[in-house]
Amino acid sequence: MKRLLLACALAALAACQRPAPQLGLPPMAMAPASAAQVDLGRKLFMDRRLSRNNTMSCAMCHVPDQGFTATELGTALGVEGRTLRRNAPTLLNVAYVGQLFHDGRAATLEKQAWGPLLNPIEMGNPTVADVIGKIRTMPDYAGKFEAAFGGAGPDEQSVGVALASYQRTLVSGNSPFDRWRYGHDKAALSDAAQAGFAVFAGKGHCIACHTVGEQHALFSDARFHNTGIGWARSKGEAVLRRYRVQLAPGVFTEVQEQDLATVSEPLQLDDGRFEVTHNAAERWAYRTPTLRNVALTGPYMHDGSLATLEDVIEYYQHGGIDNPGKDKLMQPLQLTEVDKRNLLAFLRSLTGDNVARLASMARAERFDYPNP
Repeated sequence: MKRLLLACALAALAACQRPAPQLGLPPMAMAPASAAQVDLGRKLFMDRRLSRNNTMSCAMCHVPDQGFTATELGTALGVEGRTLRRNAPTLLNVAYVGQLFHDGRAATLEKQAWGPLLNPIEMGNPTVADVIGKIRTMPDYAGKFEAAFGGAGPDEQSVGVALASYQRTLVSGNSPFDRWRYGHDKAALSDAAQAGFAVFAGKGHCIACHTVGEQHALFSDARFHNTGIGWARSKGEAVLRRYRVQLAPGVFTEVQEQDLATVSEPLQLDDGRFEVTHNAAERWAYRTPTLRNVALTGPYMHDGSLATLEDVIEYYQHGGIDNPGKDKLMQPLQLTEVDKRNLLAFLRSLTGDNVARLASMARAERFDYPNP
């Protein structure tokens, strides 16, 4: 009898999927999902049919091969080519984010998953019932929810759980910085990147918001800050923005923001965290993003207005954009050109060693999360 119970327990554990431990990241707080739930979530994530007109999937704004964001767009596009207000944040390490979306309006990935599905200009579905009804008519989903959720068919909760379960597998650490700081491999980080970390933690003051701990680092204080970009947008002020556009193979040009403004729709109102809390002190404040894999996930800021990491460094060098609510932490820096180059080298050292693998698994016919 004891052997039978032990065998059942081992089988239950084998059916669960917990992301492989990643150097530099804290232990995962959530219980592991089943392999069937993760596989189902990956399928839902990649499925364009979950949009109103069968054209948009989660993966079209969070492109696996682009660091699970959209590097070709400052702000994301929704159904019928409609422009969204904000940049698509990376989903790499989203399992560690407690307040989701740039304004923190969702507390869990399960709840966040329904936001884009029901947003009229993202995936455009009018109701939860419409999404569930569509899933129930698709032959390739037959039996999958039942297998993943103990016989129960698709509903609001199980769709959210499946999508969240998949997203929690998108864990990426073990970067050169992690191997240097937490793995104590002195050769893992270049001299320039080590000097850049000293700038990051010292005269650059970056660490005040992009925190680094003794045992692990999420590179975010999970708080909301007004750096000036949201305020400038609301006032119609110009923010540095340029786009590199390919005209032909190997032929590129740069298009400036003011050129696009003549043929673009007006900017949508965006008050940031204020839209959630209605606290005037949080107007134009946005959540501090992680810096992990930041070299892969441009353009930057909540509106994608800074094209490159060099632009971001220069923006903070000047202390952001002054406005009455600007965060007190935003002050002009005194970085030399060498400091800037070293800081850039450090930021580029934060790329995890499994990003390409995660992208490849997202495209797989069936998602099988590999053992470490």
